[in-house]
Amino acid sequence: MSDPNRARSQRWCFFAAALGLLIAAPAAAAERPNRPNVVLILADDLSHGDLSCSGGSDVRTPHIDRIFREGQTLTRFRTNSSVCSPTRAALLTGRYPDCVGVPGVIRTHADQNFGRLAPDAVLLPALLKPAGYATALIGKWHLGLAPPDVPNARGFEVFHGWLGDMMDDYVTHQRHGINYLRDNLDTVDPQGHATDLFTTWAIDFLHDRQHDQRPFFLELAYNAPHAPIQPPADWLKRVHDRAPTLPDMRARRIALVEHMDDGIGRVMAALSAAGLDKNCLVVFTSDNGGPLDFGAFNGSLRDGKGSMYEGGLRVPFGASWAGHISSGSTTDLAAVTMDIFPTVLEAAGVERPQNLDGTSFLPTLTGHIQKLSRPLFFMRREGGPGFWGGENEAVIDGDWKLVHNSPFRPLELFNLIDDPAESHDRASREPKIRNRLARELQLHPQAAGAAPWQSSNQH
Repeated sequence: MSDPNRARSQRWCFFAAALGLLIAAPAAAAERPNRPNVVLILADDLSHGDLSCSGGSDVRTPHIDRIFREGQTLTRFRTNSSVCSPTRAALLTGRYPDCVGVPGVIRTHADQNFGRLAPDAVLLPALLKPAGYATALIGKWHLGLAPPDVPNARGFEVFHGWLGDMMDDYVTHQRHGINYLRDNLDTVDPQGHATDLFTTWAIDFLHDRQHDQRPFFLELAYNAPHAPIQPPADWLKRVHDRAPTLPDMRARRIALVEHMDDGIGRVMAALSAAGLDKNCLVVFTSDNGGPLDFGAFNGSLRDGKGSMYEGGLRVPFGASWAGHISSGSTTDLAAVTMDIFPTVLEAAGVERPQNLDGTSFLPTLTGHIQKLSRPLFFMRREGGPGFWGGENEAVIDGDWKLVHNSPFRPLELFNLIDDPAESHDRASREPKIRNRLARELQLHPQAAGAAPWQSSNQH
């Protein structure tokens, strides 16, 4: 990264956190008589091999496939981190997650928690609401467990879903014996599989839109296919019937994904039935790559969830918008999760804040030539014997990627063009490149350190 870029990155983190400056909401949305509805569908721990449209030969996902088929596929899309909370923070703030106080997973036990969403971070729905949008989060939040760190306090008009991380059971809906299901601020205890609940609640929200002329932003964030790999019995039977020799864990994972796909199909059908799909940007992606020990298939990519190798960061991404995004188009633009924030703002005609780290890729989606020349940083901080408060991290600059996949392992250097599987470490053969990227990898967390989440109260 050049010195001007580094200085800019440091200023962004420092001004927003160390000086305590609030991100200014846009003074006024640009005039846009037909602002699109936006449906953002986020899967949890979904890998490329978990969709039939992105390499999964043993899985059937016709409804998700349709989003990709009718729109554009980003073949080199990455998440900002290899675990849940940091990526979700990047998605909703348009910034590097460690710059907004979420370097690691926000957990239900304070001594295992590594982050709190910065109080002055302005979230995407808080910018869309003044532009006339109805805003809703259905499903998983994972950015705080109690006010003020809850969706309704951060710009979502409607929240019907799950505050915590994983559920210990998709049917009893608890984590460590606590129910984190909410209808806005009220605790609820409905019956049914969580995937079905989130699907139903999303459809209910769409039905309500028929009596509300405002455009809407709906984030539909499923827990699936995160562990426990617990599909409904009838969906598992379907997989076993057609593929009886599949390993049990893989079969269960496929069934959990196909069950989610069916729910997405029902949501898309409700969108169409209500006439809300005529001017609607639909985005589908995942928060990180799939875990290999829970049946995920990441193809030729190395490793999986939690890792800074490509299997932990690369995820499926598809977006459709009739009349704006060409059907069946693809791009190898290297976008990341934090770029979704400014992309949605641009589509909605809403002015973006000045201090975002993300860049809109709407020009690419709408068929224009766009080049993004920038270094990209990825990190995860954790506790326990695997990290002891340290980080695993990576930086990609052009064709080169420097990986520090454990606080206790050496740096590795890969050329992603020559070696996309990250199988040949070139750190010793390319010392100048290694040292340059190592310097940048050091400077980014120093800049993000201006947002000391450790000093905030834990929830």
